[in-house]
Amino acid sequence: MSGTFVGMPAFPEAARDAVRDTTLRGNLRHATHTIRAKRAKAVAEVSDWAALREAGRRIKDHTLLHLDRYLEQLEAAVTAAGGTVHWAADAEEANRIVARLVRETGESEVVKVKSMATQEIGLNEALEAEGIRAFETDLAELIVQLGEDRPSHILVPAIHRNRGEIRDVFRSRMGHWGRPAPDGLTDSPAELAEAARLHLREKFLRAKVGISGANFMVAETGTLVVVESEGNGRMCLTLPETLISVVGIEKVVPSWRDLEVFLQTLPRSSTAERMNPYTSTWTGTTDGDGPRVFHLVLLDNGRTDTLADEVGRQALRCIRCSACLNVCPVYERAGGHAYGSVYPGPIGAILSPQLRGTGSAIDASLPYASSLCGACYEVCPVAIDIPEVLVHLRERVAQGGPVTREGNKVVLKPAAGHGAERAAMRAARWAFRHPGALRAGQRLASRTRRLHPRTLPGPGRAWTGSRDLPAVPPEPFRDWWQRTHGGQDGAR
Repeated sequence: MSGTFVGMPAFPEAARDAVRDTTLRGNLRHATHTIRAKRAKAVAEVSDWAALREAGRRIKDHTLLHLDRYLEQLEAAVTAAGGTVHWAADAEEANRIVARLVRETGESEVVKVKSMATQEIGLNEALEAEGIRAFETDLAELIVQLGEDRPSHILVPAIHRNRGEIRDVFRSRMGHWGRPAPDGLTDSPAELAEAARLHLREKFLRAKVGISGANFMVAETGTLVVVESEGNGRMCLTLPETLISVVGIEKVVPSWRDLEVFLQTLPRSSTAERMNPYTSTWTGTTDGDGPRVFHLVLLDNGRTDTLADEVGRQALRCIRCSACLNVCPVYERAGGHAYGSVYPGPIGAILSPQLRGTGSAIDASLPYASSLCGACYEVCPVAIDIPEVLVHLRERVAQGGPVTREGNKVVLKPAAGHGAERAAMRAARWAFRHPGALRAGQRLASRTRRLHPRTLPGPGRAWTGSRDLPAVPPEPFRDWWQRTHGGQDGAR
């Protein structure tokens, strides 16, 4: 993935700083509680939600297992409709392709639909290095861009900002990027929205090149789909003469019938709406309607490596609804910046270490950025078992082992700093393989329980720094069962 977040500290350190920011925590608590309450109400309206969730899971799993076939079908359909398809193995290649396509138009400015794929590869920075200025048109992305900030949420990138902070950003920064904010701008939502509308309108009318992502790609027709709530996407997708779409290869679905499932589950899971206000679809080019030139850049950037992992590949089902972020107690307190990636929250904790690898301190720490409470799995509209993948990745970090990187099988060494964890797991494995020793240890622990400390020394100090050690019972379960049941009913 992109180096956009290089230099960020590991999650524990970044989170430690974030939880001290009372304004940030207040903003996050208010926003996440509001969104998840609305989502729960919207989902409860659908009597067959469980069936839709299972259908989405099966569609995604089927597509991923046959990804080569559907991508080739997509390429043929896009080409037949007048578009041009480009394949990008990594972020560098994707940025190079997009920069070249923009230069060939002779333009030095582009307007952008909100796109996590382009954030992932650091496209704005790559274009700026080529003398091309990219203007974000999603309201939250505009706030982030004007404030020289980083996104902290999948759906609401500026969730960490309140209205007063947004007003100050508009007042001080809008003039540097185009039309300045109106005099006397207040923090009224209507005034802030109008200031953004006026600022962006001139960019929509002037732009000759638009850049987008896509929520879905339909293989059978070569159609791309963007769902959004503000209308900025519709402007970017229809007004420019050239449209360049950068999309991860996992976003393909086989047919329109499959798409219908996700157009029910995505809006309810993300914005708590029955359907998105704007659902834009485009298929190649059409004379007299929309852009005259269309390019599709299909992005790998670690996705095929992730696909090779039988447990971890389920992360590629993600439809970027952000429901997992809004229920996560860790995200609510730490915020998105602590994850050091464009993908924050529970999904980022399993997706980023797979796309980028676990070689850096921050990526090695992300699988541990969870309480494993399972709330993320319960709300996921495509049934990604995030806790299962987190545990799987923790094993990879602590133990190392075989993985696929850049298409090659390699063996990872255990990450530094996990020696105590490995030793504890080896001791547990030995004890469970020797029942007599386990029984003796349990009895000794029960008889000496009054002498047990409330905190652990050495490496265990960090764990007990925020929790008490579980109290040891007066007797082991085996002994209690023997005493109360006399060893009957299969007691051993």
